[in-house]
Amino acid sequence: MAGTQTLLTIATRGQGLYEFTDEARRFVDGAGIDAGLLTAFVRHTSCSLLIQENADPDVRHDLDAFFRRLVPDADAQSMAYLVHRDEGPDDMPAHIKAALTAVSLSIPVSAGRLMLGTWQGLYLFEHRGRPHRREIVLHLA
Repeated sequence: MAGTQTLLTIATRGQGLYEFTDEARRFVDGAGIDAGLLTAFVRHTSCSLLIQENADPDVRHDLDAFFRRLVPDADAQSMAYLVHRDEGPDDMPAHIKAALTAVSLSIPVSAGRLMLGTWQGLYLFEHRGRPHRREIVLHLA
């Protein structure tokens, strides 16, 4: 069975979670594959991917706040040991956050539909403070 793939571009406005569940569903719907596995892969080292609740926006807010507290910007006293600051004080902390999370996800497809749970959504987790254009490869096989 041959697979199919597409490239999503997500424009971020800074740190936070950006849902792309609808885009992934449209891709799977149009692929004509009854059963398989959707792989989502982000092509960057300072953001990541999550499967997370998509019903209550407080969950996204709290996750973002937790990671900001867990890994503050390099100008915080607790992060003074960081050396890599080429693109500003959020540079190395963004790489640390990406290392703690995932850069790829696997979602089963059955009857031509993503097998996500009722409250699950797919998110790009932007770890940088300024806007970026992020690329996510979706591959269905």
